[in-house]
Amino acid sequence: MELKRLKSLFWLTNLASMTASNSDIPLHALEKSLLKALAGNNKQSMEDLMNGTRLGVDQVRRGVEWLRLKGMVHVNETVSLSLGSSGHQATKEGLPERRLVEYLKQGKNQIEEIWKSGFFSQKESHSAFRYAKQNNWIGQQRDSHGEKKLVLMKAADDKSAEEKLLEKLDALKNLKMSELTSEETDALSRLKSRDPDYVREHKLTKETTIALSELGSKLLSSYGEDLMAGLAGRGTIESPNSKSVKADRLNVQAPTRLLSPGRKHPLVDLIDETSEIFVGLGFTEIEGPFTQSSFWNFDALFVPQDHPARELQDTFYLSHNAEDRFASERQIHSVSGAHKKGWKYEWNIAEARRMVLRTHTTAVTIKYLADYRPENARIFSVGRVFRNEKVSYKHLAEFTQIEGIITGSRVTLQDLIGLQFEFHKKLGITNVKFWPTFFPYTEPSLQSMIYSEALGKWVELFGMGVFRSQVTKTLGLKNPVLAWGGGLERIAMLRLGLDDVRDFYHNKLGWLRSIPRCRL
Repeated sequence: MELKRLKSLFWLTNLASMTASNSDIPLHALEKSLLKALAGNNKQSMEDLMNGTRLGVDQVRRGVEWLRLKGMVHVNETVSLSLGSSGHQATKEGLPERRLVEYLKQGKNQIEEIWKSGFFSQKESHSAFRYAKQNNWIGQQRDSHGEKKLVLMKAADDKSAEEKLLEKLDALKNLKMSELTSEETDALSRLKSRDPDYVREHKLTKETTIALSELGSKLLSSYGEDLMAGLAGRGTIESPNSKSVKADRLNVQAPTRLLSPGRKHPLVDLIDETSEIFVGLGFTEIEGPFTQSSFWNFDALFVPQDHPARELQDTFYLSHNAEDRFASERQIHSVSGAHKKGWKYEWNIAEARRMVLRTHTTAVTIKYLADYRPENARIFSVGRVFRNEKVSYKHLAEFTQIEGIITGSRVTLQDLIGLQFEFHKKLGITNVKFWPTFFPYTEPSLQSMIYSEALGKWVELFGMGVFRSQVTKTLGLKNPVLAWGGGLERIAMLRLGLDDVRDFYHNKLGWLRSIPRCRL
């Protein structure tokens, strides 16, 4: 609205100088057609202008709005009023202040009692007390015990202007705003300030009148038929009614305005892409909470309780938080036995109870496998994980991990390698090799390596392997479990040519808008 007012002021202050010279008047062909039609009849409706100019309804509305902003026409719109949903409710049940009066007539006048009765909602109770007081319907006194109570005033049975207006609208169904009295106009304003849905406004297009302003009339009298001369030699546009309307030539080579619509973050696009790849390979997604007990994050994966990864400089622990019922007695007994036998130390249940921000999504996966013990399954997860690391160009304290798990009676490491080739291929990566490595809970273990043309070297991507028997058999899993996973940001950096992982979270709009939605 402010912009429209500024435009109007601009035209009002500058059009006088334009009409004083013979320079081209900045009017569109639609505006000129409408001005010519109004020259013959100063006041016309939208339908009259459509019939007189043979323009479409959208063309007439657009041209009229342009002329109105330039101060050349006046637009008189007829507004019809009808009850909204809140208005219909008020005509049936009464406005909150009226219902308060009826409530007091029952002899219940203690303010605290009214507040606690539940007769009004919190919003209604404020309106009821406020407007009943303004209408001089209620007063306030103290009883013999000093408690505040409400009393009805003589005017309590008098209808307010708002009630009268709502009753009138209910009876007439539709009422033109121009037919309201000054008292009804004030009541309408008060109702709209309380709740816009008490009364609804409808603009009657058929009764909208467009008339030349003093400025528009002056322009026509000064130029007369010469106003239309500027259309000579211009191109034509076919109107909806097949009558040619003269207009400016179109410059098909003119630069267009750059649009920046909302879109997903590139990382979200990559998450969606990897999820689709997993689903296409027959996997089902699982999810779990960010906070996990140390039991599922470490112990169930056969990570010893004195492992460096469990120290404060690597893991975020939740202070003064411990999980009492983190696993069944059978699971705790089996895992503690595996640790005592495999690592030769006394396993501490207090350490297993400590809560952490999960350092990998495998904590969710292993709990799923332990709870359901499937013989055959393909599951995956994509989620945030947390590591207590110093933030740098290649490390973050929080990042996104993708992980896939397969279990079956006949699955082998060769199956995992073949699946990895297929997964990488769907990501657009074809130059892949595998490197032996070590992980605490898989044996054998591999690291997938991909060749980056941009960097000119091999880059580590995913870790993978077969879960150790101390993990699977301990939790009651009969069949081998193949697993792989890694950070999603590393894939995104290689794909987008970034050398600093922090760039994903700087929210630089220029960079975000430059990333294409579809890459060739």
